[in-house]
Amino acid sequence: MVQLPDAILSRIKSFMASHERVLLGIAGPPGCGKSSLSAQIKTYLGPEAAILPMDGFHLANEVLDTLGRRQRKGAEDTFDSAGFAALVQRVAQPGEDQIIYAPDFKREVDAAIAGAIAIAPSCRLVIIEGNYLLCDGHWQVARRHMHQVWYVDVDDAARNMWLAARHVSFGRTQSEAEAWITQTDAPNARFIESFKSRADWVIPRGIMEALYQ
Repeated sequence: MVQLPDAILSRIKSFMASHERVLLGIAGPPGCGKSSLSAQIKTYLGPEAAILPMDGFHLANEVLDTLGRRQRKGAEDTFDSAGFAALVQRVAQPGEDQIIYAPDFKREVDAAIAGAIAIAPSCRLVIIEGNYLLCDGHWQVARRHMHQVWYVDVDDAARNMWLAARHVSFGRTQSEAEAWITQTDAPNARFIESFKSRADWVIPRGIMEALYQ
């Protein structure tokens, strides 16, 4: 069984004891471990949990080409934030008795896949993970439907190392990966970090380091 730190597990148990369905946001910069933490929580809870990733609302590459934003893919304005907010609102509605289907993002094809995630009516915890959950605009509309949003805080050097490895694993050369981090990921990370104070809980670096040792 997956072992979650007590500081995380106790908070989740408290939420689930108090609400019929909990919407928990996990935010933070690219490469900080949001997806991995979300997956571990889901594995621990099994069918009681589902993950709703913000990345499923990436605009298609063809749209980004038209808008001239392809080279900034991952920036705040390369997502369908209004569509994301609308789906979060639906997921939060009490008494929803239908399966809700959500998009997922597949890095292997660099594209969102519609209807890839099923959120059953019996799902008690919906983990909403993404970079911009604490930001302004439509993200704040979505935020109002979340019980809490946690911010994953990690060391920049370690995060960039992990990011570079991820980029290389999906086809970039090392130099291309480092250039993308400098030109795109790092500016996005600074923007995201400027909203960190809005988080309900900033997960201490020690907890995340222990989790991924």
